[in-house]
Amino acid sequence: MELILWRHAEAVDGQPDMERCLTAKGVRQAEHMATFLRSRIPQDTRILVSPAVRAQQTASALSKHFITEPAIAPNCSVHSLLDAARWPDGEGCVLLVGHQPVLGEAAALLLCGSHAGFSVKKGSIWWFSRRHNQGGSQTSLRLVITPDLL
Repeated sequence: MELILWRHAEAVDGQPDMERCLTAKGVRQAEHMATFLRSRIPQDTRILVSPAVRAQQTASALSKHFITEPAIAPNCSVHSLLDAARWPDGEGCVLLVGHQPVLGEAAALLLCGSHAGFSVKKGSIWWFSRRHNQGGSQTSLRLVITPDLL
């Protein structure tokens, strides 16, 4: 299984939180990352997106074919995020477009078994793989990249 965590791009400040839109810089961040991902993710990647406007706009730069998933809304738990992805026992590739701090908490749990958290920069992706072998299973970090490096 492949799991890609994509933090929404830069958004305007303000309230209500769920209605915050991307800034002009955020639109560029989303477009750069979408261009990068488009040639690398499998065609049948399942894309799950938070219902927050900024996450919807970020995902729309990549594809109009995604599923709005309330279980990955702002302030969700790591377990609801991973359950929505069907991690670790799902199949194929899943791309989650969501928020901090839960994306950083999920990354820490997958890499270290820790409930701490990593800082996932706006617009960046963290790409994980899970492989099964005779000795069990192994999670590996394939890639971390921020839009400013593209």
